[in-house]
Amino acid sequence: MSCADTSEQDRRFCVLSWDQVQRLDSILGEAIPIHGRGNFPTLSVQPRQIVQVVRARLEERGVCVKDVRLNGSAASHVLHQDTGLGYKDLDLIFGVSLRDDQAFRLVKDVVLDCLFDFLPAGVSKERITALTLKEAYVQKLVKVCNDTDRWSLISLSNNTGKNVELKFVDSLRRQFEFSVDSFQICLDSLLLFDRCSETPMSESFHPTVIGESVYGDFKEAMEHLCQRTIATRSPEEIRGGGLLKYCHLLVRGFTPSSEADMKHMQRYMCSRFFIDFSDIVEQQRKLEAYLQNHFSGMEHKRYECLMTLHHVVNESTVCLMGHERRQTLSLISMLALQVLAEQNAIPTVTNVTCYYQPAPYVQDINFSNYYIAHVQPPQLSPCSSSYQTWLPCS
Repeated sequence: MSCADTSEQDRRFCVLSWDQVQRLDSILGEAIPIHGRGNFPTLSVQPRQIVQVVRARLEERGVCVKDVRLNGSAASHVLHQDTGLGYKDLDLIFGVSLRDDQAFRLVKDVVLDCLFDFLPAGVSKERITALTLKEAYVQKLVKVCNDTDRWSLISLSNNTGKNVELKFVDSLRRQFEFSVDSFQICLDSLLLFDRCSETPMSESFHPTVIGESVYGDFKEAMEHLCQRTIATRSPEEIRGGGLLKYCHLLVRGFTPSSEADMKHMQRYMCSRFFIDFSDIVEQQRKLEAYLQNHFSGMEHKRYECLMTLHHVVNESTVCLMGHERRQTLSLISMLALQVLAEQNAIPTVTNVTCYYQPAPYVQDINFSNYYIAHVQPPQLSPCSSSYQTWLPCS
């Protein structure tokens, strides 16, 4: 490796400060409820516990764990507490070898077996199977196996959206969407300290914890995080194009590093989104799931996010036919109106844009599937308590 290559590699890493190590330790020690479906009890799990148990069981079964990392918004929160994003999911990455289907099955079986350890005392385990635990506590199972990506994801359920996500990665070509979510923190040294040290951590005595930015330059990515800057590269490589995360960042007060470059990238974001979610039903399911998972407790921001998405899609979509584009814009507007209705926040306005689906027999290519309803507000008299019940139909 040349000196230039070494320097480039070094720029990816940084040693965490004492304050950052404390935040990391706090996150790993926080008890997170894993909610069971039906009559299954809620499990109380500390991230450090489940990491240690899963890692030990994998190694018992002959699976070498290269390292374990904290990823995504939780890692960003550790590095800079006031990100403006907070964090919901707790993403934990296990570096393992997934050579064949048997390795994928082994990883899944080990995680399900570990859930037995967290069942409350007094629960009879004789008739509980791994399949039963999967149905009770696993929200999502994902397996990706192709030429460039080999990984699996097991997401444990949490009713507030704070899911514990265990990701087992052999190879993953694209590991970030934007620079501000490109951070990974290696947990090995801190977990080893937990097991081996009888002396509690202090500013003068704590393990060296390394952070990495898979964006490529830790310092630059950290500046983006602190200054709330939106930056990425090759959004066409991201599933969904990073489109929803981009709108999310805009709503949270982040600004593009370059307006001109980002306008150009918006086209790639939209194109990739509609490649991955080409059907209107898929689009609706994706939008509703994103709003539910990323705006829990911030429902007032959902409308703003949808309107931002409407603007970006309207401005930058070049890959759809006219009727497909109008259909997607109508869907976004319908969801936005639904959000307002749920919040009892539909405004009183004189012009309301109303969208509807035309009947199947409407074949005229000039037919427009929306109209502007001109609403005339009633004239209130300051001297009388009576008012018009009916609006004029002119």
